[in-house]
Amino acid sequence: MTPPDDFTALYERFSQAVYRTALRITGRPEDAEDALQTVFTRVLRQGARIDEAQAPEGYFRRAAANAALDILRGRAHRAEAQLDESLPHAAADASPYLKERLRRALATLEPQDAELFALRYIEGVSNTEIAEMYGLERSTIGVRLHRIRRWLQEELER
Repeated sequence: MTPPDDFTALYERFSQAVYRTALRITGRPEDAEDALQTVFTRVLRQGARIDEAQAPEGYFRRAAANAALDILRGRAHRAEAQLDESLPHAAADASPYLKERLRRALATLEPQDAELFALRYIEGVSNTEIAEMYGLERSTIGVRLHRIRRWLQEELER
């Protein structure tokens, strides 16, 4: 079966962003590839048409974060993951052990909380952009992220 032209155009336009998002979250190229495949398989199966009015970049970033977090939850029992030197922000200076602990802690969060954290602190999406993606107030996103950070900090201190 040949994918529709719309699907091919979406893949060509957003596949690298999906892969990079998933790689930053999972820390493993093979997991990022799995997430990439999952995201686009879902789009193809659902026959979803994503037009410009639906903010496709935000959709694909969220989908990539969700797929990557699902993979983290699935591998929570595995040994320490490979270090990913491409993580942005302060996480780039963290030790491989700390990164793995953070990934495991993220896997235990409620799915939307993990997604919010990943989008903001791993992907670098602004609070304003996240608020638009979720249809929430910017201040609501800020409060939720503060609570998530506090919980993660306590979890990592244990």
